[in-house]
Amino acid sequence: MANFESLKQLYLTRLREFYREPARIFWVYAFPTILAVVLALAFTNRRPDPAVVTVVDVPGAEQIKLALDSAEAKLERPGRPPLSYRLLPREQAIRQLETGDTPLVVEPGTGGAGVTYRYDPTRPESSLARATVDDVLQRAAGRSDPLSVTEETETKPGNRYIDWLIPGLIGMNAMGGGLWGIGFLIVNMRIGKLLKRFAATPMLRQNFLLAILGARLTFLLPDIIVLLGLGVFGFGMPVRGNLLLIVLVVVIGALAFAGIGLLVASRAQTTEKVSGLMNLVMIPMWLFSGVFFSSSRFPSQMQGFIQALPLTQLVHALREVILKGAGIIEVAPSLLILIAWAGITFLLALRNFRWS
Repeated sequence: MANFESLKQLYLTRLREFYREPARIFWVYAFPTILAVVLALAFTNRRPDPAVVTVVDVPGAEQIKLALDSAEAKLERPGRPPLSYRLLPREQAIRQLETGDTPLVVEPGTGGAGVTYRYDPTRPESSLARATVDDVLQRAAGRSDPLSVTEETETKPGNRYIDWLIPGLIGMNAMGGGLWGIGFLIVNMRIGKLLKRFAATPMLRQNFLLAILGARLTFLLPDIIVLLGLGVFGFGMPVRGNLLLIVLVVVIGALAFAGIGLLVASRAQTTEKVSGLMNLVMIPMWLFSGVFFSSSRFPSQMQGFIQALPLTQLVHALREVILKGAGIIEVAPSLLILIAWAGITFLLALRNFRWS
């Protein structure tokens, strides 16, 4: 009974420390909400920016200008950005392309015969501008399209960027809370000699670590409610999966990151050292795990490493459940990887943990 009482008091202490520190509340709950709103405003229900192409001012440019000023060029089509252009001397046009100030340079051929397109094919906006301008110029030159084409656009909830983003932010918050909320807290207590004092009290040492873990899991529920509520009520995001399964996925993910945070902080003696270790762990997952853009963009040679990252599996499982309505069988491989991360890191952390 005394052991349970010590666990209870340690747990309540962690809760009081959290809500008495307004900065923690802001970074855990308010910051991800603000980030989601800003990104949603940037990417939701927005027309493509005008493609401002550059036309080289040489003989033959007048015909290109007439074509780009025509009604055909002004006609809006799904997936094609509005056209705009500027007329510049050749050297200045090439310089703008080299500095990224224009996606496409259009240069009339000698004697007005044909055109030359200069662009970077690795830039999506450049390839799109090239296709759009070429379509207008070919039609102006008399090309006919015998096949009738009907285009339909799809912008229903579930396939928008904000729908894809919210699960990523939930996963990112679980990672940040597990690493900073546990690892950084333990190192600060070690620096202040508090760990040594706790170790001298009549408590079970595992109760101390369980209290920190329990408090972190408690903070997860409002986190999930805030971000899911923003997605559902603020942007109409569908939640097609079971809510209890969503909570289970987040809890298992949080346990994995708590284990990593505990391992990182098990021997660190300074805030500088633990901050460096935290960034070493977190930055690869920010970049590779598909929070803000798909991890499939990276080369196939990197996919083994990327798929082994816990944040990759957490975000993937959340998107499968929330957006596709997947069940526990479908996300079981991701959960097993997260459980392996949690178990291995906890065992290593407990083996190497230093109280002073």
